[in-house]
Amino acid sequence: MSVQIVLGSKSDLKVAKKAVAVLKELGIKHRLSIASAHRTPELVDKLVAEADAEVFIAIAGLSAALPGAIAARTIKPVIGVPVSGTLNLDAILSVVQMPPGVPVAGVGLDRGDNAALLAAEIVALKDEKVRKSLERYRQKLKDMVAQDSKEVGA
Repeated sequence: MSVQIVLGSKSDLKVAKKAVAVLKELGIKHRLSIASAHRTPELVDKLVAEADAEVFIAIAGLSAALPGAIAARTIKPVIGVPVSGTLNLDAILSVVQMPPGVPVAGVGLDRGDNAALLAAEIVALKDEKVRKSLERYRQKLKDMVAQDSKEVGA
């Protein structure tokens, strides 16, 4: 498996689906789990210890402690996705304000898609097939912009 996606709760599933869609499009194996940094820390321990993933994507709202909790338990890359809600700033700061020595890469609010792309870029460092998939994905984005430009008369 290449990417382990961990949600803080089922309510984060809408954000996870964005990541899953991108990983599927790029042909990257992944696994989706739910574990709470506060309510089930033993499960977080177990998921991290048993994961054969190269990269973790941790999706959480409110205090968004999950990305940091995972990063504290592994030396593998962890990408944090803060989930929007009533306390957006708290979630963002929990992802980006990690202490020295325990980094978490952060993407924007609800950007499960960008987390998946960043995970794919990490995996692509060793996997030529994923690198080629990413190149095709980027070309598709360029083509979409060019088409949009044509449609507006540029």
